[in-house]
Amino acid sequence: MRLDSLDAVADRLAWQLAVDAAGVGVFVWDLPSDHLRWDERLLELFGLDEESFGGTIGSFHQRVHPDDRSRVQHALERAVEACGEYGAEYRVVLPDGSVRWIEARGRALADRPGGPAVRLVGAAYDTTVVHDGEARIGRVLESMSSAFFQLDQDWRFTYVNSEAERLLGAGRTQLLGVSIWDAFPASLGSAFEDHYREAVSEGRPVSFEAFYPPPLDAWFEVRAWPSPEGLAVYFVDITSRREAQDALDRSAHRLALLASVSEAMISTLDPAESVSLLATLVVPELADWCLVTLVEDPHASTWPRGLRDVAWSHADPAMAPVLADYAALRLGALTDSSYLSLAIRDTRTVLLPVDATDRVSAVLVPGPARERLRELGPTSAVFVPLRARGRTVGVVSVFRGAGSEAFTTEDQALLEDIGSRAALALDNARLYASQRDVAEALQRSMLTEPPQPDHLQIATRYAPARDAARIGGDWYDAFLQQSRGPAGHDVVVVVGDVVGHDVEAAAAMGQVRGLLRGIAVHSGYAPAAILSGVDEVMESLRLETTATAVVARIERHPRPGAHSGEEVVLRWAHAGHPTALMLSPAGEVIRLGDMAGNDLLLGLDPWTRRTEHVAFLEPGSTLVLYTDGLVERRDRDVEEGIDALAELLHDVAPAARDLEELCDRLLAGMTDDKPEDDVALLVVRLAPA
Repeated sequence: MRLDSLDAVADRLAWQLAVDAAGVGVFVWDLPSDHLRWDERLLELFGLDEESFGGTIGSFHQRVHPDDRSRVQHALERAVEACGEYGAEYRVVLPDGSVRWIEARGRALADRPGGPAVRLVGAAYDTTVVHDGEARIGRVLESMSSAFFQLDQDWRFTYVNSEAERLLGAGRTQLLGVSIWDAFPASLGSAFEDHYREAVSEGRPVSFEAFYPPPLDAWFEVRAWPSPEGLAVYFVDITSRREAQDALDRSAHRLALLASVSEAMISTLDPAESVSLLATLVVPELADWCLVTLVEDPHASTWPRGLRDVAWSHADPAMAPVLADYAALRLGALTDSSYLSLAIRDTRTVLLPVDATDRVSAVLVPGPARERLRELGPTSAVFVPLRARGRTVGVVSVFRGAGSEAFTTEDQALLEDIGSRAALALDNARLYASQRDVAEALQRSMLTEPPQPDHLQIATRYAPARDAARIGGDWYDAFLQQSRGPAGHDVVVVVGDVVGHDVEAAAAMGQVRGLLRGIAVHSGYAPAAILSGVDEVMESLRLETTATAVVARIERHPRPGAHSGEEVVLRWAHAGHPTALMLSPAGEVIRLGDMAGNDLLLGLDPWTRRTEHVAFLEPGSTLVLYTDGLVERRDRDVEEGIDALAELLHDVAPAARDLEELCDRLLAGMTDDKPEDDVALLVVRLAPA
């Protein structure tokens, strides 16, 4: 036998062994004679033998399951007509009545190029085990609480379980073989398409949450796995969970907003700043624009007297000028039936969920205010009275325009919570402002103008704290004291500070200041003795207060010898007070407290020994007395502040035209015109020689 013949035999044997091992049967259908020939393996698959098999295409069709018969016949006809490929998977009924799955593949052949098919050759094998496994998987998939569907590589549904049918609102018959993009067009361009294509293109699983609009109108948690067949998708409806989470988030956001409102509103005791903060807190968080109205006179007899729009805000900067015009015009155009009036009169919130422009316009007199309102174009509005301590202190009017959701009763409740907190903070700010005004008026009424003797210049400043709660007992004083020498009168200057920061401290300051001035003028005592006298009287009168003070007396004494002129002596004593500073004509700054020491505060021990120091004043010398509000800050202690004041005095004194300008420069340089505490400042300059 030739070598090539042996090779051919070996190839056929190897092929046969492979076919046998795979359990593949072979068939040949001769079309002109309608003779169908099966090999032994194929006969075995069908449970037949040569005698029981009829050998025609008809006998084959009889063995195919009735439900699959037309589909298989149609596949054969297509292959023959096209002289092309044949493929089908079908069930066959065995002689014992059992069912077996068969998958067949073949090809129609012609006897000449371009001629009709005369033969169809193919092979078939048993896929029952595969289908049994798929059936078991299908039963598992059908019993799952999760929805599942399978897509092929062309994005067509190939399997849909019953839970998926329920969630997708469509049955298998509607979905199988249909593209997901056709069945659910809203998926295109959404997170669904992005993630599905990402899973397929990158060959890895993806997980995500996404919302599908109506008709599904639901949130889904989705997991998708790519495979050679396409894409497997598991998903569950998480709408209830998302709604619960959203409700929790809204609640947390509401609490955070209320906390921020409370924190912001109590951060200032300035009523104007307080209402401005309220406007910016509401917009754009809860509204597109708003107006805040203060009720300044609730007993005003004519509407809308007693009201003032004090703050407004718009989310769109381009509309801010229109809103400002409306705020300037609105109150004058409101009628007695306005919603603002209703909120104040009935002390209740007014909610306009829809048609706000028309409804608010109806309670405005025709004119510019109504025109500005139509430009603003509100679609929804809420008018919330601000009530604190049993009275209405204001109203916040909030609005939303086209494109924003209408106000709801939930929004109303939140705005009422904000309003109650804002009202209390605003009322507190008003009370503090009133307290500050009273204390400041009390203090200023007692801070009289200093004398101006011919040999001295005296300038004073009083600056109240920017915080109403910091109003205290700072004072300055300058007066003449009968001198026992030939000069006639000495000049006594005082700066003091009663401990505390309230109206009571300001009142106590008046008492201590009056005692000190009275004792000094009546007794003619020197500074240390004056402080001791104040201690004794405070103990006798049982004044429950303490104070710091520095007292200095400027005396004129003739020099010995004829025509020798005079010399000026400075006597001073400190009672727990920041050291006075003296600037020499040469520019040297001296801390007087370092020379004389600093004794105990007034009002603690009536028997304490007070020390006094004496120094000569050169012509042109400058004495600076002040309270701790000038030198002490949150970020700087008193000693550091005194050093800074001494340096500033050295730098600015030569350039100041007079004492008034020097006082202004010292105050501005140390406090930026916004002192954290009250400041009393007194500056004395001895005339040049």
